[in-house]
Amino acid sequence: MAPNHASSMRDGLGNASESSGRSLCGATTAVSLDSLVAGSGFGGRLQELRGRSVLLLTRDQLAAAVALIELDGVARRLIICTPDLSSEHLPSLVAGGGVDAIVADHNPGEHGDLGVPLQVRCSAEVTQTNSVSVARCPTEWVLLTSGTTGAPKMLIHNLATLTGAIDSRLNQGREVVWGTFYDIRRYGGLQIFLRAVLGRSSLVLSGAGESPGDFLLRLGAAGVTHVSGTPSHWRRALMSPAVQAMAPQYVRLSGEIADQAILSALRSCYPRAGVSHAFASTEAGVGFEVRDGLEGFPSSFVGAPGDVSMKIEEGSLRIRSARTALGYLGQDDLTLADAQGFVDTGDMVELRGDRYYFLGRRSGVVNIGGLKVYPEEVEAVINRHPSVRMSMVRSRRSPITGSLVVADVVLRTEPESSSEQEQMDNLKREIRQICRESLPAHKIPATIRFVRALDVAAAGKLARHRA
Repeated sequence: MAPNHASSMRDGLGNASESSGRSLCGATTAVSLDSLVAGSGFGGRLQELRGRSVLLLTRDQLAAAVALIELDGVARRLIICTPDLSSEHLPSLVAGGGVDAIVADHNPGEHGDLGVPLQVRCSAEVTQTNSVSVARCPTEWVLLTSGTTGAPKMLIHNLATLTGAIDSRLNQGREVVWGTFYDIRRYGGLQIFLRAVLGRSSLVLSGAGESPGDFLLRLGAAGVTHVSGTPSHWRRALMSPAVQAMAPQYVRLSGEIADQAILSALRSCYPRAGVSHAFASTEAGVGFEVRDGLEGFPSSFVGAPGDVSMKIEEGSLRIRSARTALGYLGQDDLTLADAQGFVDTGDMVELRGDRYYFLGRRSGVVNIGGLKVYPEEVEAVINRHPSVRMSMVRSRRSPITGSLVVADVVLRTEPESSSEQEQMDNLKREIRQICRESLPAHKIPATIRFVRALDVAAAGKLARHRA
């Protein structure tokens, strides 16, 4: 059964024999998928949620996974809260989403009085039950946008839009174990969760507060074959000796621009693995996957026939497909797509030869002396230096030009202390030379600072702060 033909997540599990041996693994416990075929983590209260608009508010990722499988096809609407969501935004989500039930793995009263009387506890502890629901209703999956100020926007999907890019036949005849650095309560992680569960695979989830090294060791112990994360996730993983604890067959990047440095580093680290990067967003859905090991994407993707239509307008990538979100919930004044059905992703691209290259987010551009600079474009150049692990470019105020480009850089190894300053100075000169060879003068960092680490936001992307 192809995932997009499944009427619900539980239907997609199949029968116990098809799910035998498959599991969802958290940091401290695991749930077998066959136990979910005729079991529940709701303690007999699942039926109370039939036809409800449910706010899923969990701390444990594994508990969220069990709840998602059970609530799809039962709840009328399922609003999935991200783990870092501030309690101050909950009242607006309750009101805008017409919430009449809360599902949590803790006491939701800790977040204040939300005015929702029906509160049901969920758990990753699955018990057998005779009351597993069979008759199902369509469920709206509501995902929250990230990286915004104020209350997050709510985007409506359904199982068909979420699984439109998934083909379960790819896993037939082989044992696949997925692992993901993402949290499944965000679009990128949810995609991997759906691929694993509906593709008859196991999935290894990260634990709250778990270090990259510890998670890598668990991934290796579980024998993962397929692993996904943002480029920032992968750069942090490559800084850990535990990165060699696993030997995946397939490595996937998404969520941020995958520059050539990170693609080449992963190919070197896992020479037997296929390394690909995918473009996807909560609004536009999964757009495409690039499997040739090169940054950017072939220009032939644009205008090509298929399930996904792409065009470039004013330098911005626009996508139309059956995988895009259905609209915004509670904000009728917001338009997701244009008159032709294309979603403006806000990702800026540039054609060089027969390939498009990502420059950065339109919303992230900085102004240097009246000229535009995309931080990600400069980072991609800096990251080419063999001594650089990762970098983050930002602007700093200047009394002369208004702003200057500055870069924080994490090195692969720290220079020897005996000649540290000299090595640092040489590295800065080399990095600036690489920039001069590829970038116009206004994009070259005026200041380069070497740091031990860069902040990564809860969504797995570099935490960018404007000066």
